[in-house]
Amino acid sequence: MSINSDRPLTLTLAMLGGQGGGVATSWLVEVAERENFHVQATSVPGVAQRTGATIYYLEFHPRQEGRPAPIMGLMPTPDISDIVVASELLEAARMVERGIVNPQQTTLIASTHRAYVIGEKAVAGDGRTSSRQLLELAQINAKRLVALDMARIAEVQGAVISAAVLGAIAGAGVLPFAVDAYRQAIRQAGIAVDVNLACFEAALQVAAAGEAGEHLLETCAEQSSQPEPTDEEPSPLPEPLRAVVDGFPAPLRPNLRHCVERLVDYQDARYGTEFLERIREILPLDDAGHDYRLSEAVAKGLALWMSFEDTIRVADLKTRRARQERLRTEAALQPGQVMRVTEFLKPRVEEICGTLPRPIGAALMASAAARKFIGKFTGPKQIVSTNLGGYLLLRGLAGLKAMRRHSLRYHQEQGAIREWFDLVKACAGQNYGLACELALSQQLSSGYGDTIARGQGNLGKVMTYARSSIQDPQAGQRVRTMREELLNGVPAATTAANPTGVAAVADARG
Repeated sequence: MSINSDRPLTLTLAMLGGQGGGVATSWLVEVAERENFHVQATSVPGVAQRTGATIYYLEFHPRQEGRPAPIMGLMPTPDISDIVVASELLEAARMVERGIVNPQQTTLIASTHRAYVIGEKAVAGDGRTSSRQLLELAQINAKRLVALDMARIAEVQGAVISAAVLGAIAGAGVLPFAVDAYRQAIRQAGIAVDVNLACFEAALQVAAAGEAGEHLLETCAEQSSQPEPTDEEPSPLPEPLRAVVDGFPAPLRPNLRHCVERLVDYQDARYGTEFLERIREILPLDDAGHDYRLSEAVAKGLALWMSFEDTIRVADLKTRRARQERLRTEAALQPGQVMRVTEFLKPRVEEICGTLPRPIGAALMASAAARKFIGKFTGPKQIVSTNLGGYLLLRGLAGLKAMRRHSLRYHQEQGAIREWFDLVKACAGQNYGLACELALSQQLSSGYGDTIARGQGNLGKVMTYARSSIQDPQAGQRVRTMREELLNGVPAATTAANPTGVAAVADARG
C-alpha cells in the first residue's frame, strides 16, 4: 500500500474477548517500530455478552528526519480507515454497519468463521444470520476483501487466532512492512513462539494466495447449513425394534430408526416401542400420495418432545464422554495439561419439583410456602464437573433416569404430548395441510427452563387457532406463518438499508 505523507495510515482491528487482540496489537506496534514508523494504538473494550468485542485502533506514519511526530487519532471514524481487520464474520459486518469500511478506500480482512451471539442462539428456530449474506455485504462495501478462515488455521496449528490475524495482515500486503519484521515481532514477544510462527506462516500463505469470491460464498452457505455439534451418543437400534421399524413404509424407515435410537438412548427400549405405537396411529390417516408428509412431521416432533430436556437429561449430557472429548479438542489440550469445566446452571422451582415423584412434586408446586422455601435453592449455580464432587453430583442426578416415568415433569409432558397428538389426528381427517403444519409446530415446544415455558405458551396459541379453524382451507398456511414468526425471535425480514439483519444481532456483543 502506498504511503500518503500528509496523514497516517490507519488500521482498525475488531476482535472478540479471549482472542488475543491485545497481543496482536503489541505485535503490530513492534513491527512498526522496527520499520522506523511512528505508531499509536488505542482500544475500546467491549463488556457485553460473550466477553464483548474490543476494537483496537492503530495509526502508522513513517519517521522523517527533521519533521515532528504527526498528530494521530484515538478512535476509528467513518471514511478514514485504510485497513479493517475482523476476527469473525459478523464483526466484519458490524464494521460495515458502522461506516468504518469505505468502498473507495478500505481493504477489509475478515475471518469467514462464525461465533454465534446470544440473539442467534436464543430463538426457538434457526436464528443464525446468514454467513453468505454477511460475506456478500463485506464484498460490496469494501474496496478489497481478503477472506479466510482464521479460526480453522489457528485450530490446526494449536494457536490462538491472534497469530492468524497477524499472518493475514502480512499476507494481504496492506502495510508497508517487510514480512520478516512480523516474524521478528513474534520472536521478540516470546509467547509460544514456535506455535505462533507456524500459525502466522499458514495464514500468510492463505491470505497471499487469495480465494475466488464465489467459492467463499459456497463455503459460507455450507457452513450456515451445518447443525450445531451434539454430545448425544445413540446406541445401535436393538434388533427387535429394528424389525418393527422395517415393517413401516420404506420412505419412513430412515427417520424412524434415528428417532427410536434417540429415545432408547434417552430412556429405554420400551420408550422406543411407545413411540412406534403412536406413529402407527397416524399411518391410517396418511398415504404415499402425500409422500407420508404427516407421518414424517409427527415422527420428528414426537421424538423430540418425548426426549424433553429435564434436569436428568441435562446432567446426563453434561457428563458424557463425548462431551469431555469435544471440550478437550476445542481447548487444544496438550499432554500434561488439566482441564477445568464449570457448568453454569439456573434451576427454577419448576425444574426442582418436576424431578421429584409426581405426588410430592405436585404437592410442593401447589404450596406457596413450599415454593418460597425451594426458591432459596434456585438461581444461578456453578458446578465444576471435572472435580470429583461436581461430577458425582451430576452423575447422581443423571442416574435418576430409571425413576423418570414417576416424575412430575414426565406426567406433565406426556399429557401435553397427548393433547397435541390427538389434535393432529383430529385435523388430519378433515384438513391434511393443517395437520402437517400443526405437527411441525412442535418445534415451538423445545429447550430448557424459561425457553420452553415461552415455547409451550406459543404452541398453545397455535393449537387454539387450529381447533377453531379445522374447516378453513387456509388454516394450514396461517399456522405456518404463525410458527415461522414465533420461531424467528430475531427478525428475519431484510430491507435495503439492512440487507442481512445485522442490526438485529449487532448489539449482542457490545
